Amino acid sequence: MNSLLPADGSRLLIGGKLVEGADGVFATVNPATEEILGRAANANAADLDAAIDAARTAFDHTDWSRDHTFRAHCLEQLRSALRSHVEELRELTIAEAGAPAMLTSGPQLEGPVADLGYAAGLARTYAWETDLGIAEPMGIKTHRVLRREPIGVVGAITPWNFPHQINFAKLGPALAAGNTVVLKPAPDTPWCAAAVGAIIAEETDIPPGVVNIVTSADHALGARLTEDPRVDMISFTGSTATGRAVMTGAATTLKKAFLELGGKSAFIVLDDADIAGACSVAAFSVCVHAGQGCALTTRLLVPRAAYDQAVQAAAATLGAITPGDPADPRTICGPLISERQRARVERYLDIACAEGGQIVVGGGRPPQRERGFFLEPTLIADVPNTATVAREEIFGPVLVIIPHDGDEDAVRIANDSPYGLSGSVWGTDTDRVRRVTERVRTGTLSVNGGVWYSTDAPFGGYKQSGIGREMGVAGFEEYLETKLIATAG
Repeated sequence: MNSLLPADGSRLLIGGKLVEGADGVFATVNPATEEILGRAANANAADLDAAIDAARTAFDHTDWSRDHTFRAHCLEQLRSALRSHVEELRELTIAEAGAPAMLTSGPQLEGPVADLGYAAGLARTYAWETDLGIAEPMGIKTHRVLRREPIGVVGAITPWNFPHQINFAKLGPALAAGNTVVLKPAPDTPWCAAAVGAIIAEETDIPPGVVNIVTSADHALGARLTEDPRVDMISFTGSTATGRAVMTGAATTLKKAFLELGGKSAFIVLDDADIAGACSVAAFSVCVHAGQGCALTTRLLVPRAAYDQAVQAAAATLGAITPGDPADPRTICGPLISERQRARVERYLDIACAEGGQIVVGGGRPPQRERGFFLEPTLIADVPNTATVAREEIFGPVLVIIPHDGDEDAVRIANDSPYGLSGSVWGTDTDRVRRVTERVRTGTLSVNGGVWYSTDAPFGGYKQSGIGREMGVAGFEEYLETKLIATAG
């Protein structure tokens, strides 16, 4: 279906060459139709070992880490090459990730491709050295220079929900900083990564070994990448549970670990806000890409006195959104990525009912969709913040609505979570809103619909939502070491 990939399946990118997987191929499935989309190269431990070795060699024995201008050129060249294939990539992303077409003009494809230009700009303009001047520590006159250098080999492990956004959010800054990379994408979306690998190999000047892409159905390869002593840093995006395992693996060699993990973010509606309008926005947001986003605000906190009105408004919005074909430009809520993921979400709905919750709207499989991993947008009411569905990340089009008793109580409920990735506050009194935002413990906050997502703005979480920041200068500097050079005289 796509000229970027061979008919018999995608290939691995190892040491600048496109090669077959040693363990043959595995199927990748279209989540909207349940049909096999194609075959992806199935790497094994030997393939991964070769990829790590190639990345290590490229970092240690080429000028890649020192030639800032060349790196910027390569990233700009990659951006141009990706843009020339954007329609093919769009078709692939819709089919493999179940991404609504409307999102591919933004964060599912075109936005991340454009963001490679920001990374290239940092490679050109970043202050790699800072003169700290002369001092006399211990009475010795000394000139100090602070130098920033790449970490080395980066192992990047990425999920399936926004494959291009997350792949490029790691590749862009890691490469701009001068590192080499071994990328292991999720088994659910191997073609999105493999297509990029083919473009890198055939249409850019990126040297052999600088980028290696290893697709595999074997989740254990991620653990091997994390533990390998030749890898200097792990950059992981995924669940908090897996993030703990990544930290454990990285600890064996004390390598740096960047972690962007789960969320259970709160959408706080103050009593002076447009209750119905705010609740409709909250309901709409959890339907985008079938709720498969770590930063979505899946807990709606509303004034107790307006609870019934809020439930009605949220239910009306959710009930009006019909899951549809992701290729249709009108679709907001497409399929879940797999039958396994849909079953997981459905188990949470059963738990909610067992714990006394009420499914106000949704909760079933849409009758008009006989095939595909679709689920109706769902509102759960009458549960406290201690309920399982209010504590754990569901990753589906499910909104939990909880009453609060004023600003202090809203902040308390928002912070009563193991996570702290994102959030939203709606209200008309600027001072009240500011006081609330100052006390919510989370990495990003939207006020009255403001958009925090941008290539020049850092993204990451508090608490069990992760360690470090992605994007912006802060995200770029995650991939750098700091060296102080002190010269006497």
